[in-house]
Amino acid sequence: MLKILKSGFFVTIQDLGRFGYRDIGVPVSGAMDDVSVKNANKLLENEPNAAVMEITMTGPTLQFDSSTYICLSGAYLSPTLNNKPIENYQVIKVEKGDILSYGRLENGFRSYLAIKGGFKTPKVLGSHSQYFPITQEKCLKNGDEIEYDETNSFDSLLSEIKMENHFEQDYIEVFKGPEYSLLSDRQLAQLFSKIFTVSKANNRMAYQLSELIAGHKHSMLTSGTIPGTLQLTPAGRLIVLMKDGQTTGGYPRILQLSKASICMLAQKKFGDSLTFKLL
Repeated sequence: MLKILKSGFFVTIQDLGRFGYRDIGVPVSGAMDDVSVKNANKLLENEPNAAVMEITMTGPTLQFDSSTYICLSGAYLSPTLNNKPIENYQVIKVEKGDILSYGRLENGFRSYLAIKGGFKTPKVLGSHSQYFPITQEKCLKNGDEIEYDETNSFDSLLSEIKMENHFEQDYIEVFKGPEYSLLSDRQLAQLFSKIFTVSKANNRMAYQLSELIAGHKHSMLTSGTIPGTLQLTPAGRLIVLMKDGQTTGGYPRILQLSKASICMLAQKKFGDSLTFKLL
């Protein structure tokens, strides 16, 4: 078991998502930055969909009760194993009683802890991903224990991965959304010339941007949305739906983020800036 001695700001168990239930209003959920997750699982020779721990902004303190191998990825939160610094994207052996803790956030916003064989939490609707009320809890808390398989020896084919850093990229690649044609020349000019910043209203459901563009008076029927859909409110507010976002919406869907761009945006925090680049 892995024991949560001290929970972080918002720590959950995630895999790549819960698929096949959007028709009844269930979000996809899953890791916000699945590029980082896939690379960590690759180093451990796990299945790409193996369950990991997603750690937002502030890390937990964790104690292992049996030996295994771990890999950290995503944001760098100054992690230590038994008070000794460790690095992301490296396979690290842990022993019974070892304590993993996190310190200062250095870059990015969401970090991942992958473990050999993946975390063995119950599946709900085919996924380990925590999302209340589909799962009983929305996040991990002090005293929780998470099952994993003991592993005493493991020779990884890869010792580390040199991942391209997408934490500092300041542009987000997008496609035209279904209602893109409703945008005026003024709105288009603002959309692709302004520098936007992430507002305080950002979470696993959606990211709002602080700056406005010209508003609109379009009314439309509620229509389907997916992670990465960018909606424009009548007041000119830009809202990007993320992994826990609703499955339908009534605002014009003017842009759609690429999968890579969703991962990049997920690593941005309040005050970080970005621009849009149309593909």
